[in-house]
Amino acid sequence: MTKLNEIAPREGSTKGRMRVGRGPGSGKGKTSGRGVKGQKSRTGVAIAGFEGGQMPLHMRMPKRGFNNPFALEFAEVNLWRLEQAIAAGKLDAKKAIDADALLAAGVIRRKKDGVKLLAKGELKSKINITVYAATGAAKAAVEKAGGSVTTTAPVESDAPKGKLQKKVKA
Repeated sequence: MTKLNEIAPREGSTKGRMRVGRGPGSGKGKTSGRGVKGQKSRTGVAIAGFEGGQMPLHMRMPKRGFNNPFALEFAEVNLWRLEQAIAAGKLDAKKAIDADALLAAGVIRRKKDGVKLLAKGELKSKINITVYAATGAAKAAVEKAGGSVTTTAPVESDAPKGKLQKKVKA
């Protein structure tokens, strides 16, 4: 039985590190395989994307799009996921379901700016759910199962100048 301090790789399976800059007889002397002169022959080179003073390609390309700083980000929940959580006993269909209940049941990871209910899958349980927003098909499916959907999203007239503003967290 071999001991831990006697373990070694198989004979010939590993090769020693090339020692460079040890004279012309070594085959890797003088410039150590780096060529001659210039920035790349030295250590500490950081020229990724640099094109010798020419405008780099990533800066020559046209810019597209816009990132809205006020855009709301939702935790999306599908109907099948709700039904799965109810069947597993993680959610109680008789109690009111909101973002906190979904978080506690592990249906969503974080609340973000609110929960949005989507219509993928089938819902058999009668539930009363309160979410920030819900699609028309999701509302119809919940009401078909005998439940109700309450949305907390502000109506256009409530928002300043017809735009929905993201709440700034203090």
